[in-house]
Amino acid sequence: MLLKLIIIVLLFSIIYNLFRALFIMLKGTHSGESMSRLLGKRVFFSASVLLLILIAKGLGWLHFNPAPGL
Repeated sequence: MLLKLIIIVLLFSIIYNLFRALFIMLKGTHSGESMSRLLGKRVFFSASVLLLILIAKGLGWLHFNPAPGL
């Protein structure tokens, strides 16, 4: 349960950073955090989620649904 909560928090932070970068791009202002830094955080969180899912699957903590029809 804790693993799924961590993944959900990371996914929400990905969306949050993506929209913050969008608003910086639309405003055209460069005050505060830069758009490239926010997009870099998004890429880092995305890679973290992928790595966390792969590790959890390898350790047997997550079980994927079987493909239908097999």
